[in-house]
Amino acid sequence: MRGDAANALARLALGNNSIRGAKVSSSLEKAFPFLNGVDSAILSRKLVEADLVKPTGNIAIGVITSEEKQAGFKVLFDGTNTNQWTGNTAGYLVEDGALVVHPEIKGGNLYTKDEFGNFVYRFEFLLTPGANNGIGIRAPLEGDAAYVGMEIQVLDNEADKYKALEKYQYHGSVYGVIPARRGYLKSPGQWNTEEISIKGSAIKVTLNGVVILEGDIAEASKNGTIDHKEHTGLLRPIGHIGFLGHGDVVKFRNMRIKPL
Repeated sequence: MRGDAANALARLALGNNSIRGAKVSSSLEKAFPFLNGVDSAILSRKLVEADLVKPTGNIAIGVITSEEKQAGFKVLFDGTNTNQWTGNTAGYLVEDGALVVHPEIKGGNLYTKDEFGNFVYRFEFLLTPGANNGIGIRAPLEGDAAYVGMEIQVLDNEADKYKALEKYQYHGSVYGVIPARRGYLKSPGQWNTEEISIKGSAIKVTLNGVVILEGDIAEASKNGTIDHKEHTGLLRPIGHIGFLGHGDVVKFRNMRIKPL
């Protein structure tokens, strides 16, 4: 019922310019977290763009802030469709403004249609208990992105089944190459924010406002990688960004990117 009321209030405010003022703004701020349904992403974006809601914490679904827009960010997923993505689109459904991996349908990998070399990539993700996924960067559309491109781990670190993993396999690590710091993931069922920044061979991963990885992939691999495997993708200057499904339910939203 709260969701229906929130949606109705948003439509009223967006459809009538006379519905304004401090009390309306206060009511919309309170209603904003309860927007739901297939058009919630559109309502969220329009409320922010119309300056009816000032997002705090996580940004509104499919919206870039004015600061991000001025800095050159663009939206990769607006919460309504996968038009900018290719690959196993059948296994990634749009639900309440998020891309949800549905491995029981057809999980697998989903890639940006465009290629990116140097960039700052921001997104949010929600893990289910024990979930495993990954962010492919500078990856081709074929092959194992962890080796023919690079994979930034997305993982429920604290799940009991992962207690014996190698340090380069935990969340935020450049898989097999540079390990990330642990201890900054939110519990399964909560949204996390992440930023991946890469320029040349320098890479940084920021999770929930904390830098958990900062290093140089060329330096880290000059004497061989720590997993002792061949990572030809470390030499790739450009490629696709992807979600690398590993058979678990994971949600992603608010994907935006700034090419460098």
